[in-house]
Amino acid sequence: MVQLSTSVYLLGGLLGLFLLSPIRVAPTPASMCTPLKTLNDSLSHRRRYMKHNFPINYTIRVHRKEVFKPSNINSMRLQVEGLDELVLQRLWFQVNQGVLKKIIRVMPERHPSRPYTTELERRFRDVEGVFVQSHPAELFQQELPETIQETWDHLTEESDRVPESSWRLASPKSLLDNFCHTMHCLFSECFASTEAKQDYCAVSSWRKGRKKDSHPES
Repeated sequence: MVQLSTSVYLLGGLLGLFLLSPIRVAPTPASMCTPLKTLNDSLSHRRRYMKHNFPINYTIRVHRKEVFKPSNINSMRLQVEGLDELVLQRLWFQVNQGVLKKIIRVMPERHPSRPYTTELERRFRDVEGVFVQSHPAELFQQELPETIQETWDHLTEESDRVPESSWRLASPKSLLDNFCHTMHCLFSECFASTEAKQDYCAVSSWRKGRKKDSHPES
């Protein structure tokens, strides 16, 4: 099994960002939409590769903070006054680099889903690279709100120092569902023209958890 170094991620060593401004939805730079839509195309095949190619009820161990859903985003928005959307986008990258690394780590070299997942990870890094280039460097050097910093610290903690109570079992498919839904929530402007558009940030959406994705799965 191959362990991916977090150093390959452009944002891994950067601090989070926090803008002292009123609550607002930061416009997603147009340059991000093409790589995000390419990533979304890959995610549309997740059922085939993350469910059909694994045993029934197969789960992997992840940190509880890596079970990152739209409901978590809404909770953070309520907890932190003036929380900028860029902070949540930054956190989204940190969460999902860990998720992808853990999924790839459990796959043998010849696992039928490994090529798909490594390509998904490559497309994720493409989006991450555009994200970094689209914002001034000083935005990544500002202090995080305490609540977000706590989550960040948990995500970057060495695995052998994580208490047993902080681990959760989750299926690869459910993790990529969260990946996709939170992406649509935080970068919704890039998917505004998608047919049957769904508001993934809406309470009704994540409570029911049964609505179809705006991009159908294969």
